[in-house]
Amino acid sequence: MRVLFFTSHPVLSLLLPEGFRDAGHEVMVSGPITWDSIPVMIQQFQPDLVFTMGWGPEQTQEKQEWIRHFVTEYRIPHAYWSVEDPRHTYTFVLPLISRMQPDFIFSICSDMVEYFKILSLKAAYLDFAYQPSVNYPEWDERYRCNIAVVASSFIDELHMYRDSYRLESIRILLSPLIRAGIRVDFWGEGWERMEPYMGVTIPPEWIHGSVPYTETRKIYHTACITIGLQSFIDQLTHRTFEILASGGFLLTSDTQAVRKYFQPGKDLVISQYETGTIDVVRYYLEQFTSQREDIRAQGMKTVAKHTYQQRAEEAIATLIEHKIIPAHLA
Repeated sequence: MRVLFFTSHPVLSLLLPEGFRDAGHEVMVSGPITWDSIPVMIQQFQPDLVFTMGWGPEQTQEKQEWIRHFVTEYRIPHAYWSVEDPRHTYTFVLPLISRMQPDFIFSICSDMVEYFKILSLKAAYLDFAYQPSVNYPEWDERYRCNIAVVASSFIDELHMYRDSYRLESIRILLSPLIRAGIRVDFWGEGWERMEPYMGVTIPPEWIHGSVPYTETRKIYHTACITIGLQSFIDQLTHRTFEILASGGFLLTSDTQAVRKYFQPGKDLVISQYETGTIDVVRYYLEQFTSQREDIRAQGMKTVAKHTYQQRAEEAIATLIEHKIIPAHLA
């Protein structure tokens, strides 16, 4: 099967498209598009399926309308992977769906899948995963540290989503460590402005700014402990899978989604309270290096069944089941 992904997103381009390639399909990633370039790509590649994803440079209203026009003209089945649910479902995803009218919607949020079905839209659940060609163990001395965080602060959104679980995750996993003077090294944007939300100022020398996505595996693997924030109680961030696949020792929030996929104390470690975070960090840093390495190894084994090849195969089976694409394309 030939699958055309309309995206130039620097991260999303490396995920599900690579999963389709690993599953044995021909894949084209469009990169930046213009009105003239879209029909040329379609005519040259002759895709059996078009995929669009998320919220990125190719998701302006104008470009959404272009894609719809040519996908309709050439009668190509179109699937959309909604990775912005549920936070931006009403402000971004639903307007996009209205404009693009994809034949099928995949969402990382099971609740939104049911909502889409109420709206008479064909939809199914498709979670994040990890891509083995991107996330694998790689040591890099430049990133040696006791505790690492690789994440944007999302400070410009926190004031709009004060009930967001992400803020609770930050307060449980990060604030007590900073307050206790336990060094945490941050890679990502906006952490220097987080004092109003964390209740404590991060020392400037602990903040390193953004890092390319393809470098993140080195931080996950090299740090003794990587803290993985969660944004929702019932969903996992993509970094959860990626940290474990990179051989990282993951400390994360105690949520139902974490417990659904992984076993605390075996695949990763969790904290429910601020005081518990300090206890967990001291326990694994000071005395139990061998136990920490055992958890790293088991986390890698457990996450191995969550690759983007497997997600691509799930998506194909779903599209065939709903008669979006014919069975012979599997």
